[in-house]
Amino acid sequence: MPSAPAPDATAIARLVDRFYDRVQADPVLGPVFNPIVHDWPGHKALLTSFWCSVALRAATYRGNPMAVHRPLPIDAAHFDHWLALWRDTAQSLLPAEQAETMVDYAQRIGRSLRYGLGIDRNLRPLGLPVARQG
Repeated sequence: MPSAPAPDATAIARLVDRFYDRVQADPVLGPVFNPIVHDWPGHKALLTSFWCSVALRAATYRGNPMAVHRPLPIDAAHFDHWLALWRDTAQSLLPAEQAETMVDYAQRIGRSLRYGLGIDRNLRPLGLPVARQG
């Protein structure tokens, strides 16, 4: 687990908002997500809840990221691109230690998803502090 402090909920919301604005416009990720996300503001709110549950242990997220991503046409290159975009966005918005914390969480999430989706079975999933309810 990251030892540096996580950003607060307001900073996480700003990060999620900016990141997913970039995803929508991205030539690699936009074509994957734009056809299936019909309510970007609602989706951003859900993802803010997810990231607050990860970073702040807020226990507000209800969902199954593995099931949501399973039918998508994604591969390892998509994950690498997603992580690079997340890193760039986090570093542009957050103090260095907080950006590092959020990138570490994103790496763990990506690793678990890649493993669980069968994209890279050589990876072992890492535990995340996401409190899922419901």
